[in-house]
Amino acid sequence: MSLSNNTTGKLYIVATPLGNAEDLSPRARTVLEQVPLVLAEDTRRASLNFSRWGLKAQRFISFNDHSEEKKLEHAIEFLEQGEDIALISDAGMPVISDPGYLIVKACREKNIPVTVIPGACAPVTALAGSGIAPNPFTFFGFLPRKINDMEKTLAPFARTSTSLIFFERRDRIAETLKYLYTLLGAREVCIARELTKEHEEYIIFNLTQIPNLDLLGELTVIVGPPLEKSKSSQEEVLTILHEEKKFGGSPKQIAKRVQAKCRGWTSSEIYALATRD
Repeated sequence: MSLSNNTTGKLYIVATPLGNAEDLSPRARTVLEQVPLVLAEDTRRASLNFSRWGLKAQRFISFNDHSEEKKLEHAIEFLEQGEDIALISDAGMPVISDPGYLIVKACREKNIPVTVIPGACAPVTALAGSGIAPNPFTFFGFLPRKINDMEKTLAPFARTSTSLIFFERRDRIAETLKYLYTLLGAREVCIARELTKEHEEYIIFNLTQIPNLDLLGELTVIVGPPLEKSKSSQEEVLTILHEEKKFGGSPKQIAKRVQAKCRGWTSSEIYALATRD
């Protein structure tokens, strides 16, 4: 059965709640009840969620990181026969750090229509509630486990004004944060946990002062861009100016050397201090 008039079926990418059942949209309900096949990251969890949402699926098939490639051909054949499919993940938006990329790519290559039913998405939800600068941001999914691989992944972002978002496990979060401080320096951090659930929590701190963390639930971590350092005070500038004068040079040369050691001052401003009576 197809919900549209297409000669082929349609693939529906359906966002599902992160925790609060009321976040399932009416449109998502309609699609999930009417499609003949639902591809689910975990069929057992999907069945429990459908019961919680008051829905009944016609048929579930497991479609996860381990089975996506093997079951892709069967799913495409099903669509080509005119049957619709809904794709869901355990929670949130499929494809975004969850299975689904391969089937969407295959559908686009075969001109099979794809429609996204938008809704909950953990990284976007966490970023929106964090108070950390949202533009631009980079989402990694889970960071690599090995330190060397993590360094290769994050090193390009050490000096860019970009917020970083990733998922982390509770048993790794403390070690990961310590390494982030070594690599990225002082940054604002928000750990969002249990999003949309009863015990939802946003924990905000600086990497220079990592709190003791004994957390339950799924963790989404937002690391803010490099912090802008405040302008050097006039007292700081005068102290540096006094030291630099000992090394000699013209007032212009001294001003340039001092500027390199100060924040937020132009060489002309420092020159004016250097030449005043």
